[in-house]
Amino acid sequence: MKIKDDQHMKWFRLIAFVVIIAASIACLFPFLLIISASVTKNEAIIRDGYNLIPTVFSLEGYQTVFRFPQQVLQAYGVTVLTTVVGTTLGLFFMTMAGYVLQRRDFKYRNFFSFMIYFTTLFGGGLVPWYILMTKYLNLTDTITVLIFPGLMTPFLIILMKNFIRSAVPDEVVESAKIDGANDFTIYSRIVLHLSMPGIATVGLFLALQYWNDWFTSSLFINDVTLYQLQYYLYNVINAMSFVAQMGAGTGVSLGDMPTESTKMAMAIIVTGPILFLYPFIQRYFVKGLTIGAVKG
Repeated sequence: MKIKDDQHMKWFRLIAFVVIIAASIACLFPFLLIISASVTKNEAIIRDGYNLIPTVFSLEGYQTVFRFPQQVLQAYGVTVLTTVVGTTLGLFFMTMAGYVLQRRDFKYRNFFSFMIYFTTLFGGGLVPWYILMTKYLNLTDTITVLIFPGLMTPFLIILMKNFIRSAVPDEVVESAKIDGANDFTIYSRIVLHLSMPGIATVGLFLALQYWNDWFTSSLFINDVTLYQLQYYLYNVINAMSFVAQMGAGTGVSLGDMPTESTKMAMAIIVTGPILFLYPFIQRYFVKGLTIGAVKG
């Protein structure tokens, strides 16, 4: 019976490996297509379409993006600053909020939890939010306006609260209190260490939110030096599309403007840095799967 079970397990592992490899190739295929298109001449893309292997190699897409390198690096700097500062402060506030809301001895935890959850269902709308930011808080054309809105995301607070509740046993907190630890000591020395997989997960969500944000810049930023990378490249694409359309009416071919290769080059430039972030926090995701699996 044991031999039969081992043979079934071998077939299961073989099928699982095949499915995982096929799924990985399917996920990797679009990214390889983008890389190939970013180093393909724009005329070849328009004529032959997208290919995994560049038909006519060209770096005109990257040359177009970096035609004004100072502005690109400046937009990169703004995006990195808002991502690092926003993610750090957001994790600090949301882990503290999650720890307080899961405490059973906090009298008003259900009330505040309901108020936070209520905002995920009903919002004030775009116009009141815009008036609050511009008229009452006076945050137009400031770095603060790019960081402040994402510091307390209701969904991430709820996620953090539930994770801390499952990762930090009440017995550990009680024993720390008996030893004379106050709430902030418990939070900094126990909760944060035991909740590291949840913090890594929420931190990744928060970093992606800040890194991919362009809508906030479009609403509140008029100063070009404060453009985030996403919004700067969005404006570049719009300008190129406009010039290409104007050129089409005057006899200039669309191939003279490397619109397609530039779009793909922008996608690589934008997604490249955030892809290098995942391997560093992958071990925390693996650790999060095993939390609670071993007792004692």
